[in-house]
Amino acid sequence: MSSSEIRASVSLAAIFALRMLGLFLILPVFAVHAKSHLVGGENATLVGIAMGAMGLAQAFFHVPLGMASDRYGRKPVIVCGLVIFAIGSFIAAGANDIFVTILGRVLQGMGAISAAVMALVADSTRDEHRTKAMAMVGGSIGVAFAVSLVGAPLLYRWIGMDGIFNVTGVLAFAAILVVLFVVPSVPSNKTQSVSLASVLKDRELMRLNYGVFALHVTQIAVFVVVPGAIVQYVGWPVSEHWKIYLPVVLLSFFLMLPPIFIGEKQGKMKHVFVGAIALLLLVQLGMWSVLAQPVVPSAVLIALLLAFFVAFNILEAAQPSTVSRVAPPSAKGAALGVYNTLQSLGVAVGGFAGGWLKQHADASKVFMMAAGLTLVWLIIVFKMKGLPRRGT
Repeated sequence: MSSSEIRASVSLAAIFALRMLGLFLILPVFAVHAKSHLVGGENATLVGIAMGAMGLAQAFFHVPLGMASDRYGRKPVIVCGLVIFAIGSFIAAGANDIFVTILGRVLQGMGAISAAVMALVADSTRDEHRTKAMAMVGGSIGVAFAVSLVGAPLLYRWIGMDGIFNVTGVLAFAAILVVLFVVPSVPSNKTQSVSLASVLKDRELMRLNYGVFALHVTQIAVFVVVPGAIVQYVGWPVSEHWKIYLPVVLLSFFLMLPPIFIGEKQGKMKHVFVGAIALLLLVQLGMWSVLAQPVVPSAVLIALLLAFFVAFNILEAAQPSTVSRVAPPSAKGAALGVYNTLQSLGVAVGGFAGGWLKQHADASKVFMMAAGLTLVWLIIVFKMKGLPRRGT
């Protein structure tokens, strides 16, 4: 990759990660915080809505803002989206009840720049290097998730939930400076328009779209439950949860790399997908089983979290890269727009469904739902075509 391609890919991956930090930073702490600090926060359904509202708003705005970036340019749309995201962050920071928090989260989601960022990545890189650039963006999601899980409890202890929202707002303005002064400018890349229907008819893309939907339903739903489970079974307050997340996340990144490298090099990414999805299913079944018990050994809970992070990081890093390879060259923008929409819908459904199930049933039913979605994904991926080796 040229220096310009590296600069564009790294800076845009960082901007993408910032957006995901806005989503992920509240996951390890918000459910516990809302119960004692927000009016209406004792209602798990409303807490789930607050956690998923950003994703639902994104789902409605990915395609329109992606189309706007085609017409008005990538950078102006990204800057406007970051401004809206920052406003939502500051509103959520000042919230004293759950409904104002939901409003702030909706505004955060309305700054849906993911499709525009990915399109700019595609504009900024040559075909032979585009997959590596997309993998950087996909990997940045896993990094943002890991940083959130480790950093959120510490930030919560130091600056509180309002401070976390304020930090994400300030970082959004910092990202605007990166867009304007660090990301290289590229000429408008006009391509022949491709109908959305043609993208929706592509079975390989639809398998990947379902996959990202199921993955993010599972991710958000799990973290409606996990912080409370750690408090209950391990006995640690939220401010101490980083002591679990840090070693687990670091080890999961070490364990995820060999499968991805081998799969990409030997053209066995389908095997990697199947293995990671199967591991994710086993985690859900394990959580479902152990959380139905009155006592859960902390070692068992930590082992299940490690397995979850390994599977999640593999899938989150590999899927966007695979979309960019499977999509026809003239349909990459449309394909990525649909992919990001399904990702955001997964975030929303995971928050809503996880909160509702926890409120009206019990925590183990959250994992029953996640296991069902993952099982369907495992069946679907068996029919996925194998990808060629890198460079072929």
